[in-house]
Amino acid sequence: MTHTRTIGTATVVALADGHGSLDAPRAEAFPSATAADWARADALDPHTLTADGQWSLWFRAYAIRLGEDEVVIVDAGIGPADSPASSWAPVPGTLPDELAAAGIKPEQVRRVVLTHLHPDHIGWSGLFPDASLLVQRAEWEWIPEELRELIPADRLELLDGETTLAPGVTVLPTPGHTPGHQSVLVSDGESLVAITGDLFVHAIQVVAPEAGFAHEMDQDAARQSRLALLDLVTRHGGELATPHLTAPFVQPSR
Repeated sequence: MTHTRTIGTATVVALADGHGSLDAPRAEAFPSATAADWARADALDPHTLTADGQWSLWFRAYAIRLGEDEVVIVDAGIGPADSPASSWAPVPGTLPDELAAAGIKPEQVRRVVLTHLHPDHIGWSGLFPDASLLVQRAEWEWIPEELRELIPADRLELLDGETTLAPGVTVLPTPGHTPGHQSVLVSDGESLVAITGDLFVHAIQVVAPEAGFAHEMDQDAARQSRLALLDLVTRHGGELATPHLTAPFVQPSR
């Protein structure tokens, strides 16, 4: 089943690349979350806890259809069997099949926005032969050399801050998870979908956005980014499009 949202003339399409679990107690990942926070998170997304107490999560990318032949991809999933995420994420990913089911050919894609350069978000970067790969300069400057090698240098496009890709489609810096983390806003002035990358990795951060994630590089910056984006989305009655929650589109309420 394909999950979509139409915002003005744009259509946001959720593309699943895999589903698995992390072999670590989720409470260790969010040490400041309270029992009340977890109760609210489990009410919002009851499928993120496995029977044996592991954190169950999806791996997802998004497509933004802007016209008959114009498609922007946001994130590139976990990738094939030999991808860098293979040591811990469920590979091979299913993104090629998801694209085909959505009627999107890789050669249609001219731009791929990488929210950040963690391995589970760049695995299929080579799938789009004619696309520029859009990365914040702050992200590129910190990333280890072994991950830089996965991004074809001739297709890298560095961004410096907020960038408009098309009318109603904006790349917004949301640093903290990594130094150059970015999100993508799709809006027609009334409706809004925010494709968040790992600004929201678990429902706990939707219901308790102050809760820090142990693997954020700068928890204070991530908290500020999360609160600001959540405020923007709630003011517009919009939705979060997240890579790891069970539902690909989540409407927050605070």
